[in-house]
Amino acid sequence: MKRTNLVLDEKLLHDATILFGLKTYSDVVNKALAEAVKTFKIRSITSHFGTDVWSGKLEEMREDKVVQP
Repeated sequence: MKRTNLVLDEKLLHDATILFGLKTYSDVVNKALAEAVKTFKIRSITSHFGTDVWSGKLEEMREDKVVQP
């Protein structure tokens, strides 16, 4: 963990504490950073469309497979 001093908007910090249901300011800041990173990754996924990142056969994946007991 990194220890640092931050100057934060008190109202935003208070609102985020309530919304996230967390008890410490550190937990709130970490949760907010995690959510920001997750949101950025989700929004940037379209940049991978058509880049052949995934390899496989979609038709094969869509076939129903019967599981034998």
